Amino acid sequence: MYYFRTEKLSVGYDGKPLIKDVEFGIDKGSILVIVGPNGAGKTTVLKSIAGQLSILSGCVYIDDKDMDGFDADQRARTMGALFTDRIKSGMITVYDVVSGGRYPYTGRLGLLSGEDEKIVFETMKLVGIEDICDEDFFRISDGQKQRVMLARALCRDPEILILDEPTSFLDIRHKLEFLSVLEKMRERKKLTVIMSVHELDIAGAVADRVLCLKGDKADRFGTPDEVFDEEYIRSLYDIGDDLMGFAADKKISIF
Repeated sequence: MYYFRTEKLSVGYDGKPLIKDVEFGIDKGSILVIVGPNGAGKTTVLKSIAGQLSILSGCVYIDDKDMDGFDADQRARTMGALFTDRIKSGMITVYDVVSGGRYPYTGRLGLLSGEDEKIVFETMKLVGIEDICDEDFFRISDGQKQRVMLARALCRDPEILILDEPTSFLDIRHKLEFLSVLEKMRERKKLTVIMSVHELDIAGAVADRVLCLKGDKADRFGTPDEVFDEEYIRSLYDIGDDLMGFAADKKISIF
């Protein structure tokens, strides 16, 4: 039995399905990468799994428990999420942003215990942002913001981490650092990661399973070796012969 799985999952907006009957399963401590063209519904699937959008039909199971029965605190402690939405209000430090990830554990007053503060600082050190903890969140770079938001999600100590295009704002060094943190977390804590990416080379390198979305369905699901053949990727992204010729001429690899 898979640790995390979906069953006939349909998601969308205003009661109208964008993607129907999505089914996949992954083991605990594995990484699932969702790929597909722009507008395919990657973010919609992730937000529905994370509980930020209502599921139109079907089920999501964790350890064979239907997440529909989870209350808000149970869901918040089980899942951490990093979406491309930005924090938009006020003067706030990096520490403030990261420590906000502990809210499921702080009770009604939202006060951090000594143990909470220890977890916050340990997580910032793990992600490599401890030296900017007192800086204004809105004055740091996009790459630093992405790592701050990762720390915010991780300091919740989740079993599952949901990431929406987490490497989009990172240069090559910080992409590698980011991916190495994920690898450490799944080795140390059996963290399960479900994320979307545009970079197929990253998907092929880190994924245990790949879910491909196209049209209104999950078009293919399998290991990177099963998914990433040239003819299928051309079909998934509608890459014609002219663009393939251009890529070959410029020595650009499509994955």
